[in-house]
Amino acid sequence: PWRALLPKFGNAQSVTQPDDHVTVPERDPLELRCIYSSSFSPYLFWYVQYPNHGLQFLLKYISGSPLVKGIKGFEAEFRKNETSFHLRKTSAHLSDSATYFCALSDTVTETARGAEHKHTET
Repeated sequence: PWRALLPKFGNAQSVTQPDDHVTVPERDPLELRCIYSSSFSPYLFWYVQYPNHGLQFLLKYISGSPLVKGIKGFEAEFRKNETSFHLRKTSAHLSDSATYFCALSDTVTETARGAEHKHTET
């Protein structure tokens, strides 16, 4: 299942991953959708959780170029007009099987700035 990871802030904001489950043939393009709602220009993140492992940071958008390149061939594009931040990969592999989380914040706090460096095993 694709779930939303929502940091708690006082302003009305949300992130939705409309697809519960996505299956693509190996080597086909992969897209995981993320739709956000925020009264501010949000900071957006994608994380992945492989089976029996903790969350791993994939990529983030804070400002600048709307196309963000991440690790393992993933990228996402910030589209303000569509309020979307879809995760894409040109060629999916069996090793990409995992749970993916889209997250947002309306401000970068110390915790959010270091989010890509935190790794917790479960």
